[in-house]
Amino acid sequence: MKTKPKDLISSKKKRILLVDDHPLMREGLTQWINRTGDLEVCGEAESAAQAMSRVERLKPDLVLIDISLAGGDGLELIKSLRAVQPDRPMLVLSMHDESLNARRALRAGARGYIMKRVGGERVVEAIREVFQGRIVVSPVMATHLLEEYSGNPSPSGGQSILPNLTDRELEVLQLIGEAKSNREIAERLHLSHKTVETHRLNVMRKLKLRTTAKLLRFAMQFVDRDASGNLNAVRLILIAIAFVYPVLKLR
Repeated sequence: MKTKPKDLISSKKKRILLVDDHPLMREGLTQWINRTGDLEVCGEAESAAQAMSRVERLKPDLVLIDISLAGGDGLELIKSLRAVQPDRPMLVLSMHDESLNARRALRAGARGYIMKRVGGERVVEAIREVFQGRIVVSPVMATHLLEEYSGNPSPSGGQSILPNLTDRELEVLQLIGEAKSNREIAERLHLSHKTVETHRLNVMRKLKLRTTAKLLRFAMQFVDRDASGNLNAVRLILIAIAFVYPVLKLR
């Protein structure tokens, strides 16, 4: 009796493109993903420009993106990919505060936002959930988003201190907190000096900050909050090692 061929469609592995500027993190994620039976890493990119090129060439089923990329912004990458390929799912894996950045990532077009501290197993689970059509965030973040949708946001929802700031205004606020001058901000964000100044004034107006000194103090506190609430460079390296080491032990 002739044996039926295997279902090639159901057995085909889903292909993942990793976009992260930390090589050790990419290595760890690759090992976690490739040891599954249903997923595989088809390529890597360390910048937004590389990612755009490799998405076009490799045509992955999902793009796993860090929003902090050297020489570029992961959120802008998400928006660019969504504009040209709206049906390709994207998942953000980040070290930065989800209470602010998850909303921004979802607005940009991502299907989920998870923190790097969750570990490789949870990353794999999140990828599978996105393929199942779900939006992936932490339970706490999901509660905040549902409260906002219902019109009854919690005071602890994470965005109350930054009312109505656009993504670009948040980027300017972040760079002000890093003690960047208007000229440096303009170069970093590829904007004119006049546009940067307009964003600064809008931030001051929305946050009700009457002087440049108060803006600088608030911006520095904003940057410190993001850093202290999550990861510094040493902890990020330790997390990257943690992604790699459990996989190596199983070999």
